[in-house]
Amino acid sequence: MGNTFVILKPIIHGLMKAVGMTSQLVEIEPGTSMHFWVPTKSIHPNNKLSNKPPVLFVHGFVANGIITWLFQILSLSSDFAVYVPDLLFFGDSITTRPERSTSIQAECLAKGMMKLGVEKFSLVGLSYGGMVGFKLAQLYPHMVESMVMSSTIIEMTESISNASLKNIGFTNWPDFLLPKTVSGVKVLLSIGSHKLPWLPEFFYKDFHEAMFSNRKEKVELLEALVVNDKDATIKVPNYSQRIYILCGDDDKIFNTTFSDYMKEKLGKNTTIQYIKNAGHLVQLERPCTYNHYLKKFLSSS
Repeated sequence: MGNTFVILKPIIHGLMKAVGMTSQLVEIEPGTSMHFWVPTKSIHPNNKLSNKPPVLFVHGFVANGIITWLFQILSLSSDFAVYVPDLLFFGDSITTRPERSTSIQAECLAKGMMKLGVEKFSLVGLSYGGMVGFKLAQLYPHMVESMVMSSTIIEMTESISNASLKNIGFTNWPDFLLPKTVSGVKVLLSIGSHKLPWLPEFFYKDFHEAMFSNRKEKVELLEALVVNDKDATIKVPNYSQRIYILCGDDDKIFNTTFSDYMKEKLGKNTTIQYIKNAGHLVQLERPCTYNHYLKKFLSSS
């Protein structure tokens, strides 16, 4: 792991402890474990679940849960019971099962939350995590009370995949999302941002070392993600939950055309909000604005 992230790890762990969060490895089944950050109080021997509303944050493909959602955890953990998993093959989450679809990620999330004693929650999903979230709400509708979806689509059909890749100048997802070089990391973060701030060269090098483990399995996840248009499993979305699409207005990967179309497809339970001067990684680029809208929606759920 790169030096930056070795140094950051104890700092982040200290911050988590300060806001009442703790790390928990949950065995989903033999051979499959999922790592979660959970409210510390929820795992005490008397296992008193908080009376705060539970919220599940599902990360995208570039980083694990804690790096993706750090600003949201720090802002929301006083008012909400925050749960932040690492999806399979990210962080410490692993499986010996051969499946690589969003369905297995959704199934493990649902089982993990049940094992943690949470049977109903709101879900916040970013990018790949949004697609996993839509799948979870399709498979376990009774568990998901409402959804906030950022920088995502309902399902990665071939036509959406081709249009999106064309927009960013790539021919496949692994080349973009699993860069093999430090310059590839710069391209990834630059396309993911409205305006990438200056970062020292060692940051990119350390990010490259820290974030792209389990490459073979991640390539398989990306291959399984893209489905033939006629095989789409969520052709007519029929979600009973309130859905809030919260996006940057300069998302280069899934631009406003994708988000507007998704809103139209999802129907009357769905509202949309664009955050100015923010890209795909909207929750990192504009955390204060993002958290303001997020809290407002979750508090009204």
